[in-house]
Order: sequence, then C-alpha cells, then structure tokens
Amino acid sequence: MMMTKMAPFLIWVIIALFYLPSTQQLQSSQSQTLLRIKGLLGLPQALQPWNISTDFCSIEPSQTLTIVCYEDSITQLHITGNRDPPPPALKSNSTNFTASDFKLLRSFSAPSFFTTLARLPNLKVLTLTSLGLWGPLPAQVAHLSSLEILNISSNFFYGRIPEEISLLKNLQTVILDSNMFSGAVPESLTMLPVLAVLSLRNNFLNGSLPSSLSSLENVRILDLSSNFLYGKVPDLSSLTNLQVLNLADNYFGPQFPEIGNELVVLVLRNNKFASGIPSSISSCYQLQTLDISSNRFGGPFLPDLLSLPAMRHLNISGNRLTGILAENMSCNSRLENVDLSSNLLTGSLPSCLVSNLQNGVFFYGRNCLSSESQNQHPYAFCRTEALAVGLSLANKKKEAPRKMEIALGILGGLLLAIALSTVLLCVLLRRSRTRSAVMKPPRRLVAETVTADLSSKLLTNA
Repeated sequence: MMMTKMAPFLIWVIIALFYLPSTQQLQSSQSQTLLRIKGLLGLPQALQPWNISTDFCSIEPSQTLTIVCYEDSITQLHITGNRDPPPPALKSNSTNFTASDFKLLRSFSAPSFFTTLARLPNLKVLTLTSLGLWGPLPAQVAHLSSLEILNISSNFFYGRIPEEISLLKNLQTVILDSNMFSGAVPESLTMLPVLAVLSLRNNFLNGSLPSSLSSLENVRILDLSSNFLYGKVPDLSSLTNLQVLNLADNYFGPQFPEIGNELVVLVLRNNKFASGIPSSISSCYQLQTLDISSNRFGGPFLPDLLSLPAMRHLNISGNRLTGILAENMSCNSRLENVDLSSNLLTGSLPSCLVSNLQNGVFFYGRNCLSSESQNQHPYAFCRTEALAVGLSLANKKKEAPRKMEIALGILGGLLLAIALSTVLLCVLLRRSRTRSAVMKPPRRLVAETVTADLSSKLLTNA
C-alpha cells in the first residue's frame, strides 16, 4: 500500500534524474565559457558576482549586463562597461598610443576572446561596448557562425576591418562605431545578403566607397559619418529599403548623391559637395531630417523642402544657395528646427516659419533678407556672390566636356604623330635600301651565288 502511494513520487524522481545530467552538462559548458569571458575582460564590475554556481539564464537584465537564453542555450550577450571611447584628438595619430594611456586591458587578446565566444554556438546577438577592448579585430570573428547582430562600438579596435566578416551570412546588423578602424570600407561587407544596418561612424576609415555598396538591397540604415572618406558617392537610388543615410564629416563630393525617394533621414553635413540640390529630392515625401550644412552647395534653394509633409528638421546653413523667399510660402506644420543661415537668400521671411516655429529653432542670419534681425548682409552682397556662384556652377558643367575634348585632342595628336613617324621611317628605310643596291659591288652577288650553290651541294651529299 505504501509502495502504491509512493509510486508517483518515485516516477518524478526518476524523470528528474534522467534529465538532470544532460541539463547540468550543458549549463556547465556554457557557464565555464562565461567565466572564461569574465577573466578575459579583466573582471568588469558587472561580472564580478559570477561564479560556478551562478544561474546565468536567470540574471535580471540591466543596462550593463543582459543574458538571454533559449532552450538552455545562450542566444544573446550584452555587456556594457564604463571606459570612454577614443578621443577625437587621437585622430591625428591613430597608432601612437599604448594600452596604459587609456587604462585598457593590457593582457587582452582579441583572438583568444573571440575563440572563446565561439564556444557559444547559438549566440545570435553580441553587444560589447565601452569595455576597453583593443587590437585588430581578428579573423576568429567568423567563427561566430550564428551571429545576426554584432555591436562592438566604443572600444579601441584598430587596423582594417577583416574580410572574414563576410563569412557571417546571417549578419543583419554591424555596428563598429567609435573605434580606430582604418583603411577602406571593405567590399566584403557588401557581400552580406541580409545586412540591414551598417554603422561605421567615428573611425579612421579612408578612401572612396566601393561601387558594390549599391548591391545592399536590404540595408535600411547606412552610417559612415566622421571618417576620412572621399570621392563620389556610389549610386544608391536602387536601395529602396534605405531610410537613414548619414555621410557627415567626411570629404565626399562634389556631386549630390543619387538616392531613392524612401529616405527618412539624410545627413551630408560638412563635406565637399559643391553642386546644386537636385529637384528630385522634393519627391522624398517621407523625409523628416535633411542636413546639408557646411558644404559648398550652390544654385537655387528649393522652397518645396519647407512643405514636405514629413519634414521636421531642415538645415541648409553654410552653403551658397540662392533664391527669393516670400511671406506667402507654404510650410509643413510639423517643422521643429529650420536653419537657413549663411547663404545668399533674399526676400522676406515666410510668415509660416515665423508663426510655426515660435517654440522651435529658426536661424536665418547672414543672408540678405529684408528682416533687420540676425545680422543680414546688404542685398548687393548676395547679388554679387550669386553671380559668382552661377558662373562657378556653369564652369563646372562645362569642365567635364572640356576635359573630354582635351583628352581626345591629345589622343588625336599622338595618333597623328605616330602616323607621321611611321611614314617617315618607311621613306628612310626605302632610301637606305636603294642606296645599298647601287653601291654594292658585282663580286658580292657572285659570292652570294657561290654560297647558295655550295649549300645546295652539301644538302644533296648529306
């Protein structure tokens, strides 16, 4: 009778004993990996309570540490430290520093660290920010085969972005902000088939952008700001999913980028753009933020930008845009910040800007507007400068055909010179042969005949 009553209890004990060893083994393996990571990171404060008995999957998420598990396997690891990223002053010499200068982890080994992380086979999301990690990003990052999101921003990784990162075919988000990566933006990044977010801002990247950037058909956010990139921006008009494009604080130019009309945020601030603003941008009905400040844009300002239905932040300051503003211009009621300062605008302030932005920010100084506020230039100043800008833009439009004409002229001249040289050489050779025939003595012909006869005889006898 007693055995009958205990039967259900014994069954539960047997079931527990059956499952317990495999669960403990899995947890032990992953626990050992996390404890190893703790040691490699130099015992950061958020990880100090960890020990062999810690139930990692039950740790309460916080701003500094979050661990997510699925079926007893770690799928997400987020660790945030308190070490500052590289200061902007370091951009003048990105290699002249030591670990002790910024209290970095002297014994940190990036290859060992990423090899250890690879022991978490189902890791999909990895965030390691402000931890003082340093060194080249190793090829071992490709061992994280399940990775979908990689965020190692605000550290001290330097050198080139490894080509092996293209082996992570599941990567959807790559954030390498505020490190010291140098070299060109690798073409291998454009080989990630499902990449939706690529952010490389605030590094030391240089060179021109790969044309294959236009093949990132799934990309939604592209942030390459605060680097040393230059040249023409590839044609991005085919990227129909692109919503955020930030190229600020580089050396791009001179032509306005070719973009699609699905953009929500476009930031081109502080570059070398010197063309006009294309009228097609007035068709970007989802555009909320447009910042083209601190460039050399010329030509007419597009009043339609003020009335785009989603526009909230518009900054065209520090350019050479011309045009006449009028009081009866229409504006979007959602506008919050508008900066038209330091251009060549004339006319009157649109009343919609004055009334709608009473609680927002509206700058329009250093133009030639009829307003007496915010330090306006005389009308003649803007007129003279506008003429100069118009001539400059016209010359730039003619410059390309003129360069082609010059190149074709040079090529034609070279071909003509080669042809004349060939004709002259043929004439000289013909004269030389004629002179040789006249001057040759008869016995030379006899000798050649004798030699030919002797050769024939030798062949016959052989």
